[in-house]
Amino acid sequence: NARVEQMMQDGLLAEVESLLEYKDLDALRTVGYSELFDYLDGKYSLERAVELIQQNSRRYAKRQITWFKNQGNFQALQKESSIEEIIPSL
Repeated sequence: NARVEQMMQDGLLAEVESLLEYKDLDALRTVGYSELFDYLDGKYSLERAVELIQQNSRRYAKRQITWFKNQGNFQALQKESSIEEIIPSL
């Protein structure tokens, strides 16, 4: 929720407004843009659009986690990891 609120403060609505004429492009049918295009079309209040962005962001993240879990053996790395930690045989 905080991430979406920060995106709104950083100008997500103005960005979406600048792309309004392209709203039917597949590339813009994404979480955040879709809900704000609907807001600009009068389908939702801004408050409801933000709530939907938050909800749909959580759903998308859950789908990503599920996808990664089903991809087999992988190791999540921390950005602070050294190369020796990542590839112990070096």
